Amino acid sequence: MEEQASGMRINKYLSAHGICSRREADREIAAGNVRIGTKTASAGDRVFPGDAVYFQGRLADASPEHILLAVNKPRGIVCTAEKREKDNIVDFLNYPERIYPIGRLDKQSEGLLLMTNEGGLVNKIMRSGNHHEKEYLVTVHKNVTDEFLRGLAGGVPILGTMTRRCKVKRTGKRSFQMILTQGMNRQIRRMCEYFDYRVVSLKRVRIMNIHLGDLAPGACRNVTPKERERLMQMLEASSNDMVKFENSSMDRQLWEEEE
Repeated sequence: MEEQASGMRINKYLSAHGICSRREADREIAAGNVRIGTKTASAGDRVFPGDAVYFQGRLADASPEHILLAVNKPRGIVCTAEKREKDNIVDFLNYPERIYPIGRLDKQSEGLLLMTNEGGLVNKIMRSGNHHEKEYLVTVHKNVTDEFLRGLAGGVPILGTMTRRCKVKRTGKRSFQMILTQGMNRQIRRMCEYFDYRVVSLKRVRIMNIHLGDLAPGACRNVTPKERERLMQMLEASSNDMVKFENSSMDRQLWEEEE
């Protein structure tokens, strides 16, 4: 009720209604491509109940249907909505509604990616402090040792900090399963490199209660009502606040990009 009385910042409004990310909204606002009523929006403008918001000349629907997709991202596709990136996931998927990825997998990684038009859902799943599990299957270039697995599980010094303890299980001579509760830039690759291992393949197979299953590479499916209900239960106690970064925008980049 308080936010209705004071209005919602225009970039937050566009993100919350699945139009684009806040970062993209800021760029579009600066380019003059956003209007509130007949007025071209400026950074910091607020949207109040009854306001009509236009994005790139199109009315921004204030009550969009909630969309949550499970996508099997292939190698070579970049987890961004940026049109400047020719291999961006949005153009690759070519979904008829505006959606954007929840988190990232780097270009050479594959597997489960969630995509949505719900800004609040993105925040809750992405927040590192919420300790949400993500499961990966990893293959490396040489035989896996018990010492290596114990080292990964106990925490590894990368990017100026120690990674959280994690679950690791051998699945083959050169492969293992890994469950993380944080997402740092190229985290698994950096953790392996610390022990002189090189990642050959990396696939994410689960985010919280959503599993990749037998979804084909490049395909997507709607998250089922049962999956969504369970996901919402798991997120109930989660913070929806933005992460507080101690240092610069570089710190933000380190923690927001998942591996």
